[in-house]
Amino acid sequence: MKKKNGGTRRNRKTTRKRKIIRTKKAYDINFRGGDLSSDGGAILLQQADKMLRLSEQISETIKDPRKQSQTEHSMLDMVRQRLYAIALGYEDLNDHSSLRKDQVLQALLRKDSELASASTLCRFEQYADRDAMVKMSQILLEHFISSHKKPPAQIILDFDGTDDQTHGNQEGSFFHGYYDHYCFLPLYVFCDDFPLVAYLRPSSQDGAKHALAILSLLVKHIRAHWPNTKIIFRADSGFCRHQLFDWCERSDVNFICGIAINKRLERLAEPYISRAKEYFDHTQEKQRIFADIEYAAKSWKRSRRIIVKAEHLAKGANPRFVVSNLEGDAQALYERLYCARGDMENRIKEQQLGLFADRTSCHKWWPNQFRLLLSTCAYVLFAYIRRVGLSGTEYAKAQASTIRLRFLKIGCIVISNTRRVRFMLSSAYPLQRTFLSALAKFTPW
Repeated sequence: MKKKNGGTRRNRKTTRKRKIIRTKKAYDINFRGGDLSSDGGAILLQQADKMLRLSEQISETIKDPRKQSQTEHSMLDMVRQRLYAIALGYEDLNDHSSLRKDQVLQALLRKDSELASASTLCRFEQYADRDAMVKMSQILLEHFISSHKKPPAQIILDFDGTDDQTHGNQEGSFFHGYYDHYCFLPLYVFCDDFPLVAYLRPSSQDGAKHALAILSLLVKHIRAHWPNTKIIFRADSGFCRHQLFDWCERSDVNFICGIAINKRLERLAEPYISRAKEYFDHTQEKQRIFADIEYAAKSWKRSRRIIVKAEHLAKGANPRFVVSNLEGDAQALYERLYCARGDMENRIKEQQLGLFADRTSCHKWWPNQFRLLLSTCAYVLFAYIRRVGLSGTEYAKAQASTIRLRFLKIGCIVISNTRRVRFMLSSAYPLQRTFLSALAKFTPW
C-alpha cells in the first residue's frame, strides 16, 4: 500500500529502525592506542631551546655529585625533561611517572629508553644551591641583552612582588597579614614581556626588601652593554622607599612610583580634589584632574615631584599619587607610563597560573628557588616563540597558555630509526601553516 509521500509503510519502518540503531552505538574507551602523544608541538620548544641554548646553560650551573660511571640520566637531560614538561602544562613531579614513557619527550631528548623517574627528578632538584641560582639569574639577564639586535633608546624595569602560598612547614614560610595565609614573597622584575628576575623571598620581611640591591646590579650590568640607554624604574607604592629614590637620583636613573595616600598629601592636593568634586556635582559624571605638587616625607632629604590624580566618582573621591623625577605632562606620565605597569601584573599571573611558578612545595629553600627559576626559563622559551616564531601572526602577543593549547597540544605519532625521527602530527590540526612557518624560523629544513 503506497502513501502520498512515496514509499511503502514497510520501507518507512525499516528506515526508522535503522535510525534507532545508529543512535545506539557504544563507545569503547581504553588507553591501548600505542605510542601516541598529545604533545607533538613540543618540537617548537626544543627548537627554541636549541637556538637559545637555555637548558644547556642551566645544566652547567648545577654541580653533579653523582658518580658519572653509574649515572643513566645526565644533568642536561633532566633539565630539559623538567623544563619542557612545565612548558607543556605538567607541573608536578608525579606526572613524570607516565611522562617518562612519552615518545615525544624521549625523541626531544634523543633517548630510546624511559626518561628519569619522579624520584630521580626530586633528587635532582635537591642539587640546587645558592651559587647555581645566582648563575641562573645571570643567564636570564644575558638572554635579555642578547634579545636586542641594537641597544634600545629606553627601557622600563618593572618591579613587583606577589604571594606564593605555602602548605606545610617549609623553610622561609611565614604568615602574612595582608594576604592572610602562609606564603613566600617572590620579587619579579620584567622589561616588557621579558623576565629579568624571579627572586624568592620569605614573607616575614618588607615587600621592598633587596629591591635596591637588585636594581643596582641590573643597572650596572645593562649599562656595561648599553651605556647610553635611558633606564626607568617603575613600581607601585609598595616600593616607595627614599633609599631607592636617593640611589636613582645619584645614578642617573629615572623613576615613577606610586605613593600611599596620607593626610598631608590630601591637604596639599585639596584644591584639586575639591574642584573635581565641584565638577562632578554639576555634571554627575566622573571627573579627573591632574596636577603637580611638591612633597617631602620626614625621611626624605629633599622634596620631590608628586603627580596628583584628583578623581571623583559616584562613590566619592578617589585620589591617587605618584612620585617621579621624570619631566613631562602630569596626565601623560600617569596614564601612558605609570598605568602601563598593569601589564606587568598580567605577566606575573601568566607565569604563576600558566607556568606554575607557585608550585614551590619543597621543604628546603634552594630547590624552591630552582623551581621558580625553571618556570621563569619556560617563560623565556614562550617569549622567544612569540617574538620570533609567531611574529606577524595573531598569536604574536598570546599568553603562554594559549600558545600551549594552539601549538603544543597536537596529537602525534613518533617513528624513529637510526637515521631520523619522524613526527606524524594530526591531519585535522587547524593551524598547520602557522605551525610550520614558526618552526621554519627556528630550523632551516
